[in-house]
Amino acid sequence: MALIAVSRNRRMNDYLESVRRAGGDPVEVGGDNETAAAIVGRVGGVLLTGGGDVDPTIYGETPHATYETAEPGRDAFDIALARAAVEANVPLLAICRGMQVLNVAMGGTLVQDIPTEMAGALTHAISEPRLAIAHEVWVTKDSRLWDIMSDKLDGESLQVNSRHHQSVRQMAPGFEVSATAPDGVIEAMERPASTFCVAVQWHPENFWRTGEFRPLFEHFVRTANG
Repeated sequence: MALIAVSRNRRMNDYLESVRRAGGDPVEVGGDNETAAAIVGRVGGVLLTGGGDVDPTIYGETPHATYETAEPGRDAFDIALARAAVEANVPLLAICRGMQVLNVAMGGTLVQDIPTEMAGALTHAISEPRLAIAHEVWVTKDSRLWDIMSDKLDGESLQVNSRHHQSVRQMAPGFEVSATAPDGVIEAMERPASTFCVAVQWHPENFWRTGEFRPLFEHFVRTANG
């Protein structure tokens, strides 16, 4: 059974249960003295979770008025964990903030506030209920995400929940877009050179009871099992 490192945040249950339901053995990481390299060296996969905003000064920008700080020390830890996983080619799944962390860690930048920076944007921040469908996403044909979610697609689209006000602006080198919202917001990206490196902007972990996104977790855990 693959050991999956799950970056610690304030609401862990759905992430942990999604990994368990997919056949993995989740372990919470962060907030202790273990280095990212040591963690990556002892696990089969890494799951980067949601949470507060990535500090914009890390990618060279002044914080927007809407900037919501993450837990102290979390930016540095999550960025180190993302880089270590990519460099070691350890399977990596990134969700919401996790996608933003991954993009920044690998050299990309972010839209700091979708409502004020993107004219005509959809509502991407629907916090409750957590299973509320916010909008559809259009999945890129022949992407890894397309292959994984093919049985769940309605044509080229998936219906997703949404709890974010930031998104990828400049994508990190080596990554490709694998889904967008109808307003152009990048909703998923992946790194073709990696064994498994997929990031999504919505929260698939909230659906563990009903299984809409179970294939994503199952594919991730299966790859982590080697």
